[in-house]
Amino acid sequence: MNFLAHIYLSFSDDEITIGNFIADSIRGNKYDHLPERIQKGVFLHLEIDTFTDAHIIHKKSSKRLHKNYSHYSRVIVDIFYDHFLAKNWSRYSEIPLDIFVENFYDLLEDHYAVLPIGVKRMMPYMISDNWIYNYSKMEGIAKVLNGMNRRTKNKSKMNFAILDLEEHYESFEKEFTAFFDELIAFSRQKYSALTEPKN
Repeated sequence: MNFLAHIYLSFSDDEITIGNFIADSIRGNKYDHLPERIQKGVFLHLEIDTFTDAHIIHKKSSKRLHKNYSHYSRVIVDIFYDHFLAKNWSRYSEIPLDIFVENFYDLLEDHYAVLPIGVKRMMPYMISDNWIYNYSKMEGIAKVLNGMNRRTKNKSKMNFAILDLEEHYESFEKEFTAFFDELIAFSRQKYSALTEPKN
């Protein structure tokens, strides 16, 4: 899953949220220096990714894109799914999306000292262009896909995937909705297992 989903699936737990968000920027197992609860957020992120990659619905969405985007198709689906989460936000949260995102940016700034260098470099752009909030708009998704394509030196052609989203919009949205309900239940279970005190 992409940024918004990982933040949401941290269940308003600040340190879990930080770990869940920064996990992709940590190489190997170089997180021993982090506070224990942030480390648990990293573990939760890995569990979410493993569940997602193995899930039949996510695979179905990815298969629709595989011919044109090969191994990048799973990354594209993660971005599409963040769009549907943002678009249908009121179904999943009582906190308005703009406020939820602003609170997250504040949380990042409060934990700036522990953020990996890659996240620190990305932060000013993410906040100034309000990436996460703009997932709710097609223009925002197009911008993300263009940026991802540039990062692959135009090899991925991910910028064209906005056309696939437009063409198969209803199918992707239905798949997201069915998948995400299962992912929420899975993530809540893993969150509880990671955070509940051991007797």
